[in-house]
Amino acid sequence: MVHLYNLHPFGSQQVVPCKHEPEQFCGGGRDALFVAAGCKVEAFAVSGQELCQPRCAFSTLGRVLRLAYSEAGDYLVAIEEKNKATFLRAYVNWRSKRTESSRVCIRMIGHNVETPFRETFRDQMSIVEIPLSEAPFCISCCPVKGDLLVGCTNKLILFSLTYQIIDEEFSILDFERSLIIHTDNITPVEISFCAGYVAAMSDLEVLILKLESEPKNGASVNHRPQKTNSPMKQAEGISNETFQLEADGFVVCPNPMELLGEKSKQSGVSVTLESTGLADEKIKYFHVQHLLYRRFTSDISSYVLPDDVKLHSLQLLPIYQTGEYDEASVRPDGKELLSLFCFFSLPHAGYLYMVVKSVELMSIYQYPEKSQQAVLTPQFLHVITSNNLQCFTVRCSAAAAREEDPYMDTTLKACPPVSMDVCALRIQLFIGLKAICHFKNHIILLSKADPQAIPERRESPKRLLSRKDTSVKHRTPPVAEAGWNLYIVNTTPPMQLYKEMVDYSNTYKTATTQSCIHLLSEAHLLVRAALMDAHQLEPGEKTELLEAFKESCGHLGDCYSRLDTQHSHLALPYYKMSGLSMAEVLARVDWTAEDGSQRYARGLIFYINHSLHENLEEELSEELAAKVVQMFHMAEPKQLPHILCSPSMKNINPLTAMSYLRKLDTSGFSSILLTLAKAAMALKIGDLEMHRNEMKSHSEMKLICGFILEPRLLIQQQKGQIFPTELAVHLKETQPGLLVSSVLGLQKNNKIGIEEADSFFKALCGKDEDTIPQLLVDFWEAQLVACVPDVVLQELFFKLTSHYIWRLSKRQPPDSTPLRTSEDLINTCGHYGLIYPWVNVLISYDSSADKNYTEDLSKLQSLICGPSFDIASVIPFLELLSEDTVAGLSVHVLCRTRLKEYEQCIDTLLERCPEAVIPYANHELKEENRTLWWKKLLPELCQRTKCGGEKYQLYLSSLKETLSVVAVELELRDFLNVLPEDGTAAFFLPYLLYCCRKKSLT
Repeated sequence: MVHLYNLHPFGSQQVVPCKHEPEQFCGGGRDALFVAAGCKVEAFAVSGQELCQPRCAFSTLGRVLRLAYSEAGDYLVAIEEKNKATFLRAYVNWRSKRTESSRVCIRMIGHNVETPFRETFRDQMSIVEIPLSEAPFCISCCPVKGDLLVGCTNKLILFSLTYQIIDEEFSILDFERSLIIHTDNITPVEISFCAGYVAAMSDLEVLILKLESEPKNGASVNHRPQKTNSPMKQAEGISNETFQLEADGFVVCPNPMELLGEKSKQSGVSVTLESTGLADEKIKYFHVQHLLYRRFTSDISSYVLPDDVKLHSLQLLPIYQTGEYDEASVRPDGKELLSLFCFFSLPHAGYLYMVVKSVELMSIYQYPEKSQQAVLTPQFLHVITSNNLQCFTVRCSAAAAREEDPYMDTTLKACPPVSMDVCALRIQLFIGLKAICHFKNHIILLSKADPQAIPERRESPKRLLSRKDTSVKHRTPPVAEAGWNLYIVNTTPPMQLYKEMVDYSNTYKTATTQSCIHLLSEAHLLVRAALMDAHQLEPGEKTELLEAFKESCGHLGDCYSRLDTQHSHLALPYYKMSGLSMAEVLARVDWTAEDGSQRYARGLIFYINHSLHENLEEELSEELAAKVVQMFHMAEPKQLPHILCSPSMKNINPLTAMSYLRKLDTSGFSSILLTLAKAAMALKIGDLEMHRNEMKSHSEMKLICGFILEPRLLIQQQKGQIFPTELAVHLKETQPGLLVSSVLGLQKNNKIGIEEADSFFKALCGKDEDTIPQLLVDFWEAQLVACVPDVVLQELFFKLTSHYIWRLSKRQPPDSTPLRTSEDLINTCGHYGLIYPWVNVLISYDSSADKNYTEDLSKLQSLICGPSFDIASVIPFLELLSEDTVAGLSVHVLCRTRLKEYEQCIDTLLERCPEAVIPYANHELKEENRTLWWKKLLPELCQRTKCGGEKYQLYLSSLKETLSVVAVELELRDFLNVLPEDGTAAFFLPYLLYCCRKKSLT
């Protein structure tokens, strides 16, 4: 379906002052138009103050049959005919051709210029002769790299653009024949080439290929033809049968066919690559990928001539990276291919395909009259009939936007769909249109009023009808006569046309929203296409277009916000792209329906709901906040508790909010979220009694579930900072256990991160980043009890042990009463182990510690005694805890014990606390460490007992217990060997007798 509008995409027009009727013409870069007539090519200025003024002229070898310009390399290439022979020549450095009498250099491709003549190339035009073994039919220049593709009978020849370097400042443009693409069963009459993509077209067939630069499976390329794929035997059979029927004088019309991707190999067209490079390292393309084959059929039911149904206007249109999302992928010249489109046309229908990542038919254009020629631009499709210039919209920018932006079609960004109906903007009357071309912001039209003077059409190398019609007729060049004109039509600037589209859309604003959306989408795509073609923009134009882009997004957001359809959600991404604040959007909304009632469409509700859930850094005024509450009360009442938790609703009058919450409660809707929302509003009002009643109406577990459903009841974020709510501050004072459990529930349900939770408790307790409040320590302990994943376990151990050690070293009591005692943690958490008995013996001799001090010490000792603790993580912090105190001593000895430094621990205990030596040995010196009883402990005790002193009795009792253990463990001979030589026999006699009795009993 084609929408019809009456807009003005065509601006002023001027006549090109040609002396003879143009036979061929094409645009040259940004500032020139080339017109070929007879044996001469004239160049005219098409920009600035000198519009349509002659720039230069030069003679050709013969009549110009085809003409093409390459912006890369700034050269002009022509197929010329002289004495019924055709030649291919490239015109280089044509800008230096000031007068027709200026000297011209003629050279062959690949010919090295001799040194004496090199300097002359700087200031004169040179003609590069490109010899061919067969007559060329068509040519195409790559807009990205400047390579030249030439179409001949059953083959395409690729000439790579090269340069002969003269010196550091000057080089000469040249070509090298690098590849021949053999295309059996199809002879091209039009071709198009762009960045390795090849499109070839016969009268009723189109073939699109991609030349690959990477070899498949390590295969090399031979210099002789090597078939990349063979046509199916069935296709060969059909071809032979068709040939026989044609030889018998029958008209054969093959079935129409469309083959996409790899399936296009089944078309019966054989494609063969033949490398002709001078050296293997210069080979650019190794194999070919088939993208599309499409065949049409002649309509012979109405007995029209075949010429009336031939394809025309083959074109590959590239769109380049803008660099907005991946600047590294854009080359210095700003041309990195983003997307590629292929267009071709029948007389009454045009076909537009996207051919880069996937081959897809985007649009079909139905013409009201028989077309003669068409040109595709990123913004429009321009089509000429015999008397009309028509302008259709295209969807290239919509497809390219989805290729470039990974966030397209999400809640962040949107773009009109590629499948949107096309529209005709205008049909402009011209008399006798014959040909059209387009470049930059100009359309070039050739018109001829005399209907009898039909311009020569390219002849098909192969006729489709009977063998009686196989002669090729060459027409003589038409004699110049009055009645023709060559026009330069300036297209309307994008901003001017955009404004006209927006004004036009207002006529549909109240009547049909969908028509309004369609026209605004066209305006949006027009601006988007202009921004993608940024190298054509004048200074200051881009800024103006960006503002128009945002404005168009705002208009589209307004339209979708009025909808109640499945597309109403698009109001959100369009409003986001518009840059409008929520208050500005709400100010644009028409709240009242025609009957005076309040109406709130689904699109607007979706936008506001999503925006409020995103915690935008915007606070609505009290008036707008009340309006939002009223809106959701009428349209989505169940969302009210969520809406009131948004930071954007901070200025809502709590009495107003409470009244709507009560209405929701009385309407039969009851939930834990509604209860918590009323409790929060009761605090803002100052009604503590109501708050307590609401909090008591549900169990603690349900309250935790409510906070998990809506974390913003406790935690809010603004400008990247975390802030506790008034309810969270109140719970800190009244129900800290509930608060800690709720935040823990948020973390386990991925509603809050680890660092965010830590920041929340610090902000809640009014502490800076370097100070750790007790409530945060309670949270860490609760995380261990709740068995958080192992990935954060050692991090928790590190946080807790470092803080316990810091408080013990500073004798710093907690700023609030801990929620859990060490006994609670040991009983409920497997990571807190039972404290070793000898530690309790050691600690029992410290009578100076207060309760808080001993609790931190017990928790630290319990963690070290636990099964999961990594001792290495706490070693750097042990320096803060001095061994001069009993607490420090116990921690140091515990850590050394976990590191299996038993001998050092025994020495320390013998020196500092002999009472704990035997309990330590009984607990630690087991299994493989059992030998330390007699190798370490027994000699040490014997030595210290011999020395006497204040601790003599402690050493002596410890020695007796040690001897009891040793006597049990060792045989008599071994026992005698470990006894000290200078000992008193009477002292050791009881233990010797025990060893003897043990021996006799066994």
